[in-house]
Amino acid sequence: MDARTIGIVANPASGKDVRRLVARASVFDNREKCAIIRRALVGAVNAGARSFAYLDDSHNIAGGAFKEIGKDCEVVVVPCLKTSSALDTIHGARNMREHQPVANLILGGDGTSRAFVKGWRDAVLLPLSTGTNNVFPVLAEATIAGSALGVLAADGVNKEEVVRSVKIIDIEIEEEEGDIALIDAVVTNDQFIGSRALLNAGAIKKIFLTRAEPISVGMTSVGGLVAPLSEEEDAGLYLILDNTGSINVTAPIAPGLYDKLSIKSVERVKFNETIEFKGPCVLALDGEREREIQRDQKVKIRVGREGPGVLDVEKTMELAASRGFFT
Repeated sequence: MDARTIGIVANPASGKDVRRLVARASVFDNREKCAIIRRALVGAVNAGARSFAYLDDSHNIAGGAFKEIGKDCEVVVVPCLKTSSALDTIHGARNMREHQPVANLILGGDGTSRAFVKGWRDAVLLPLSTGTNNVFPVLAEATIAGSALGVLAADGVNKEEVVRSVKIIDIEIEEEEGDIALIDAVVTNDQFIGSRALLNAGAIKKIFLTRAEPISVGMTSVGGLVAPLSEEEDAGLYLILDNTGSINVTAPIAPGLYDKLSIKSVERVKFNETIEFKGPCVLALDGEREREIQRDQKVKIRVGREGPGVLDVEKTMELAASRGFFT
Protein backbone atom coordinates (compact mmCIF):
# COMPACT_ATOMS: atom_id res chain seq x y z
CA MET A 1 0.00 0.00 0.00
CA ASP A 2 1.42 3.37 -1.02
CA ALA A 3 2.21 6.32 1.22
CA ARG A 4 -1.02 8.16 0.30
CA THR A 5 -3.32 5.89 2.27
CA ILE A 6 -5.75 7.39 4.80
CA GLY A 7 -6.32 5.51 8.07
CA ILE A 8 -9.75 5.42 9.72
CA VAL A 9 -10.36 4.56 13.38
CA ALA A 10 -13.64 4.77 15.32
CA ASN A 11 -14.04 4.03 19.02
CA PRO A 12 -17.39 2.30 19.74
CA ALA A 13 -17.15 3.15 23.45
CA SER A 14 -16.62 6.90 23.13
CA GLY A 15 -19.48 9.18 24.09
CA LYS A 16 -21.23 6.63 26.31
CA ASP A 17 -19.70 6.59 29.80
CA VAL A 18 -21.15 7.46 33.22
CA ARG A 19 -20.91 11.19 32.57
CA ARG A 20 -24.18 10.86 30.66
CA LEU A 21 -25.81 10.02 34.01
CA VAL A 22 -24.03 12.19 36.57
CA ALA A 23 -23.30 15.16 34.31
CA ARG A 24 -25.00 16.37 31.12
CA ALA A 25 -22.73 14.99 28.43
CA SER A 26 -24.18 14.14 25.02
CA VAL A 27 -24.51 10.59 23.75
CA PHE A 28 -22.83 9.68 20.45
CA ASP A 29 -24.35 6.47 19.16
CA ASN A 30 -22.53 4.25 16.69
CA ARG A 31 -24.87 5.02 13.81
CA GLU A 32 -23.91 8.68 14.05
CA LYS A 33 -20.22 7.73 14.11
CA CYS A 34 -20.77 5.66 10.97
CA ALA A 35 -22.48 8.64 9.34
CA ILE A 36 -19.54 10.88 10.27
CA ILE A 37 -17.12 8.48 8.57
CA ARG A 38 -19.35 8.34 5.48
CA ARG A 39 -19.23 12.11 5.19
CA ALA A 40 -15.47 12.12 5.67
CA LEU A 41 -15.06 9.48 2.96
CA VAL A 42 -17.15 11.54 0.54
CA GLY A 43 -14.89 14.54 1.18
CA ALA A 44 -11.70 12.50 0.87
CA VAL A 45 -12.69 10.80 -2.39
CA ASN A 46 -13.86 14.10 -3.87
CA ALA A 47 -10.38 15.51 -3.15
CA GLY A 48 -8.65 12.61 -4.88
CA ALA A 49 -8.02 9.98 -2.21
CA ARG A 50 -8.32 6.40 -3.43
CA SER A 51 -6.56 4.31 -0.79
CA PHE A 52 -7.89 3.62 2.71
CA ALA A 53 -7.22 1.38 5.69
CA TYR A 54 -9.73 1.07 8.51
CA LEU A 55 -9.60 -0.55 11.93
CA ASP A 56 -12.08 -3.43 12.11
CA ASP A 57 -13.74 -2.24 15.33
CA SER A 58 -15.97 -4.48 17.41
CA HIS A 59 -19.21 -2.75 16.24
CA ASN A 60 -18.29 -2.52 12.54
CA ILE A 61 -18.63 1.27 12.59
CA ALA A 62 -15.93 1.96 10.00
CA GLY A 63 -16.75 -1.18 8.03
CA GLY A 64 -20.36 -0.10 7.68
CA ALA A 65 -19.31 3.28 6.32
CA PHE A 66 -17.13 1.71 3.63
CA LYS A 67 -20.08 -0.18 2.10
CA GLU A 68 -20.91 2.93 0.09
CA ILE A 69 -17.43 3.67 -1.22
CA GLY A 70 -16.70 3.37 -4.93
CA LYS A 71 -15.13 0.29 -6.49
CA ASP A 72 -12.19 2.35 -7.77
CA CYS A 73 -10.91 2.73 -4.20
CA GLU A 74 -8.50 0.35 -2.51
CA VAL A 75 -9.60 -0.58 1.01
CA VAL A 76 -7.63 -2.64 3.54
CA VAL A 77 -9.14 -3.97 6.76
CA VAL A 78 -6.78 -3.63 9.75
CA PRO A 79 -7.30 -6.31 12.43
CA CYS A 80 -8.59 -5.34 15.89
CA LEU A 81 -8.42 -7.27 19.18
CA LYS A 82 -12.12 -6.58 19.86
CA THR A 83 -11.80 -6.55 23.65
CA SER A 84 -14.10 -3.50 23.95
CA SER A 85 -11.31 -1.70 25.80
CA ALA A 86 -8.56 0.81 25.05
CA LEU A 87 -6.37 -2.12 24.03
CA ASP A 88 -8.33 -2.29 20.77
CA THR A 89 -7.16 1.19 19.82
CA ILE A 90 -3.60 0.72 21.12
CA HIS A 91 -3.01 -2.52 19.24
CA GLY A 92 -5.01 -1.24 16.29
CA ALA A 93 -2.63 1.71 15.99
CA ARG A 94 0.33 -0.66 15.90
CA ASN A 95 -1.34 -2.68 13.17
CA MET A 96 -2.29 0.48 11.27
CA ARG A 97 1.32 1.64 11.33
CA GLU A 98 2.30 -1.30 9.15
CA HIS A 99 0.28 0.27 6.31
CA GLN A 100 1.90 3.71 6.83
CA PRO A 101 -1.13 5.96 6.16
CA VAL A 102 -0.25 9.57 5.49
CA ALA A 103 -2.77 10.55 8.19
CA ASN A 104 -5.41 8.94 10.40
CA LEU A 105 -8.97 10.05 11.03
CA ILE A 106 -9.71 9.31 14.71
CA LEU A 107 -13.29 9.36 16.03
CA GLY A 108 -13.45 9.68 19.80
CA GLY A 109 -12.49 11.97 22.66
CA ASP A 110 -9.16 12.78 24.29
CA GLY A 111 -8.84 9.21 25.59
CA THR A 112 -9.24 7.64 22.15
CA SER A 113 -6.48 9.79 20.66
CA ARG A 114 -4.29 9.03 23.67
CA ALA A 115 -4.77 5.28 23.16
CA PHE A 116 -3.90 5.56 19.47
CA VAL A 117 -0.74 7.53 20.27
CA LYS A 118 0.26 4.90 22.84
CA GLY A 119 0.30 2.46 19.95
CA TRP A 120 1.85 4.77 17.37
CA ARG A 121 3.52 7.82 18.87
CA ASP A 122 4.63 9.72 15.78
CA ALA A 123 1.45 9.18 13.77
CA VAL A 124 -0.29 12.03 11.96
CA LEU A 125 -3.85 12.45 13.28
CA LEU A 126 -7.01 14.26 12.42
CA PRO A 127 -9.09 13.67 15.57
CA LEU A 128 -12.81 14.43 15.37
CA SER A 129 -14.91 14.73 18.49
CA THR A 130 -17.33 11.94 19.40
CA GLY A 131 -16.31 11.63 23.05
CA THR A 132 -16.76 13.44 26.37
CA ASN A 133 -13.56 15.38 27.06
CA ASN A 134 -12.97 16.88 23.64
CA VAL A 135 -10.00 19.20 24.06
CA PHE A 136 -7.64 17.34 21.73
CA PRO A 137 -10.03 16.69 18.79
CA VAL A 138 -10.37 19.46 16.23
CA LEU A 139 -13.63 21.26 15.44
CA ALA A 140 -14.44 20.54 11.80
CA GLU A 141 -17.39 19.17 9.85
CA ALA A 142 -16.58 15.62 8.77
CA THR A 143 -17.02 16.36 5.05
CA ILE A 144 -14.40 19.10 5.16
CA ALA A 145 -12.13 17.11 7.46
CA GLY A 146 -12.25 14.28 4.94
CA SER A 147 -11.55 16.71 2.12
CA ALA A 148 -8.43 17.95 3.93
CA LEU A 149 -7.27 14.35 4.35
CA GLY A 150 -7.89 13.78 0.65
CA VAL A 151 -5.89 16.87 -0.29
CA LEU A 152 -2.95 15.58 1.74
CA ALA A 153 -3.29 12.08 0.29
CA ALA A 154 -3.42 13.44 -3.26
CA ASP A 155 -0.31 15.59 -2.74
CA GLY A 156 -2.20 18.86 -2.90
CA VAL A 157 -0.06 20.05 0.02
CA ASN A 158 3.14 18.87 1.64
CA LYS A 159 2.89 17.30 5.07
CA GLU A 160 5.51 19.71 6.41
CA GLU A 161 3.23 22.64 5.54
CA VAL A 162 0.09 21.50 7.33
CA VAL A 163 1.06 19.09 10.12
CA ARG A 164 2.20 20.36 13.51
CA SER A 165 3.69 18.35 16.34
CA VAL A 166 1.72 18.76 19.55
CA LYS A 167 2.71 18.68 23.20
CA ILE A 168 2.63 15.50 25.23
CA ILE A 169 3.06 14.51 28.88
CA ASP A 170 5.52 11.66 29.47
CA ILE A 171 5.13 9.70 32.70
CA GLU A 172 7.77 7.43 34.23
CA ILE A 173 6.52 4.98 36.87
CA GLU A 174 9.03 3.15 39.03
CA GLU A 175 9.33 -0.55 38.06
CA GLU A 176 6.38 -0.29 35.66
CA GLU A 177 5.76 0.61 32.04
CA GLY A 178 5.49 4.35 31.52
CA ASP A 179 2.47 6.20 30.19
CA ILE A 180 1.42 9.36 28.35
CA ALA A 181 -1.27 12.03 28.28
CA LEU A 182 -2.09 14.49 25.52
CA ILE A 183 -3.96 17.10 27.57
CA ASP A 184 -3.92 16.39 31.32
CA ALA A 185 -2.41 14.10 33.93
CA VAL A 186 -4.14 14.30 37.30
CA VAL A 187 -3.05 12.91 40.67
CA THR A 188 -5.89 11.94 42.98
CA ASN A 189 -5.96 10.57 46.53
CA ASP A 190 -8.11 7.60 45.46
CA GLN A 191 -6.93 4.14 46.47
CA PHE A 192 -8.45 2.35 43.47
CA ILE A 193 -9.38 3.22 39.90
CA GLY A 194 -13.09 2.41 40.33
CA SER A 195 -15.22 4.38 37.89
CA ARG A 196 -12.78 5.77 35.34
CA ALA A 197 -14.51 9.12 34.93
CA LEU A 198 -12.91 11.89 37.00
CA LEU A 199 -15.87 13.55 38.71
CA ASN A 200 -14.86 14.12 42.34
CA ALA A 201 -12.98 17.42 42.47
CA GLY A 202 -12.24 16.93 46.18
CA ALA A 203 -9.98 13.97 45.40
CA ILE A 204 -7.70 15.94 43.05
CA LYS A 205 -4.25 16.79 44.42
CA LYS A 206 -2.16 17.74 41.38
CA ILE A 207 -2.90 18.66 37.76
CA PHE A 208 -0.38 18.66 34.91
CA LEU A 209 -1.53 20.28 31.66
CA THR A 210 -0.18 20.65 28.13
CA ARG A 211 -2.77 23.36 27.55
CA ALA A 212 -5.07 25.34 29.83
CA GLU A 213 -8.17 26.50 27.97
CA PRO A 214 -10.92 28.61 29.56
CA ILE A 215 -13.26 27.70 26.66
CA SER A 216 -13.04 23.91 27.25
CA VAL A 217 -14.39 21.49 29.85
CA GLY A 218 -12.46 19.03 32.00
CA MET A 219 -9.20 19.56 33.82
CA THR A 220 -7.89 21.96 31.18
CA SER A 221 -10.59 24.41 32.28
CA VAL A 222 -9.26 24.47 35.84
CA GLY A 223 -5.96 25.84 34.63
CA GLY A 224 -7.58 27.85 31.88
CA LEU A 225 -9.74 29.87 34.26
CA VAL A 226 -6.68 30.72 36.36
CA ALA A 227 -3.64 30.84 34.05
CA PRO A 228 -4.44 30.20 30.36
CA LEU A 229 -1.84 28.30 28.33
CA SER A 230 -2.18 27.63 24.60
CA GLU A 231 -1.05 24.61 22.59
CA GLU A 232 1.42 26.85 20.74
CA GLU A 233 3.33 27.89 23.87
CA ASP A 234 6.38 25.78 24.69
CA ALA A 235 5.51 25.08 28.32
CA GLY A 236 3.22 23.08 30.57
CA LEU A 237 1.15 24.06 33.60
CA TYR A 238 1.42 22.45 37.04
CA LEU A 239 -1.25 23.02 39.70
CA ILE A 240 -1.18 21.83 43.30
CA LEU A 241 -4.59 21.66 44.99
CA ASP A 242 -5.29 21.90 48.70
CA ASN A 243 -8.31 22.70 50.84
CA THR A 244 -6.42 25.68 52.23
CA GLY A 245 -5.40 27.00 48.81
CA SER A 246 -5.52 30.75 48.24
CA ILE A 247 -6.99 30.47 44.72
CA ASN A 248 -10.57 29.30 44.51
CA VAL A 249 -12.21 28.56 41.19
CA THR A 250 -15.49 26.99 40.06
CA ALA A 251 -14.76 25.09 36.86
CA PRO A 252 -16.67 22.86 34.42
CA ILE A 253 -15.01 19.52 35.15
CA ALA A 254 -17.41 17.71 32.81
CA PRO A 255 -20.10 18.82 30.33
CA GLY A 256 -22.84 20.55 32.34
CA LEU A 257 -21.08 19.90 35.66
CA TYR A 258 -19.27 22.58 37.69
CA ASP A 259 -17.34 22.03 40.90
CA LYS A 260 -15.29 24.17 43.27
CA LEU A 261 -11.54 23.65 43.52
CA SER A 262 -9.03 25.21 45.88
CA ILE A 263 -5.59 25.76 44.34
CA LYS A 264 -2.46 26.17 46.43
CA SER A 265 -0.02 27.00 43.62
CA VAL A 266 0.15 27.43 39.84
CA GLU A 267 3.45 27.08 38.00
CA ARG A 268 4.51 27.15 34.37
CA VAL A 269 6.79 24.21 33.66
CA LYS A 270 9.54 24.37 31.05
CA PHE A 271 9.90 21.61 28.49
CA ASN A 272 11.74 18.57 29.88
CA GLU A 273 11.59 19.92 33.44
CA THR A 274 10.80 16.91 35.63
CA ILE A 275 8.23 16.92 38.44
CA GLU A 276 8.62 13.96 40.83
CA PHE A 277 6.31 12.60 43.52
CA LYS A 278 5.48 9.33 45.30
CA GLY A 279 2.38 7.23 45.87
CA PRO A 280 -0.05 6.18 47.08
CA CYS A 281 -2.34 7.78 44.53
CA VAL A 282 -4.23 7.16 41.31
CA LEU A 283 -3.27 8.79 38.01
CA ALA A 284 -6.05 9.98 35.74
CA LEU A 285 -4.90 10.56 32.17
CA ASP A 286 -6.87 12.65 29.68
CA GLY A 287 -9.99 12.52 31.82
CA GLU A 288 -10.01 8.91 33.04
CA ARG A 289 -8.42 7.10 35.98
CA GLU A 290 -5.80 4.74 34.56
CA ARG A 291 -2.96 3.85 36.94
CA GLU A 292 -2.77 2.91 40.62
CA ILE A 293 0.48 4.06 42.24
CA GLN A 294 1.59 2.18 45.34
CA ARG A 295 2.98 3.67 48.55
CA ASP A 296 6.48 5.16 48.03
CA GLN A 297 6.44 4.24 44.34
CA LYS A 298 8.13 7.05 42.40
CA VAL A 299 6.54 8.87 39.48
CA LYS A 300 8.24 11.41 37.20
CA ILE A 301 6.31 13.67 34.83
CA ARG A 302 7.54 16.02 32.13
CA VAL A 303 6.04 17.95 29.21
CA GLY A 304 7.57 18.26 25.75
CA ARG A 305 6.71 18.63 22.08
CA GLU A 306 7.40 15.05 21.10
CA GLY A 307 3.75 14.18 20.56
CA PRO A 308 1.96 13.12 17.39
CA GLY A 309 1.37 15.35 14.38
CA VAL A 310 -2.07 16.90 13.90
CA LEU A 311 -3.37 17.94 10.49
CA ASP A 312 -4.44 21.59 10.28
CA VAL A 313 -7.73 21.40 8.33
CA GLU A 314 -8.13 25.12 7.70
CA LYS A 315 -4.56 25.62 6.53
CA THR A 316 -4.75 22.55 4.29
CA MET A 317 -7.91 23.76 2.57
CA GLU A 318 -6.68 27.34 2.20
CA LEU A 319 -3.35 26.28 0.67
CA ALA A 320 -5.02 23.82 -1.69
CA ALA A 321 -7.58 26.41 -2.81
CA SER A 322 -4.93 29.09 -3.37
CA ARG A 323 -3.04 26.66 -5.62
CA GLY A 324 -6.09 25.85 -7.73
CA PHE A 325 -6.34 22.28 -6.45
CA PHE A 326 -10.14 22.23 -6.56
CA THR A 327 -10.55 23.83 -9.99
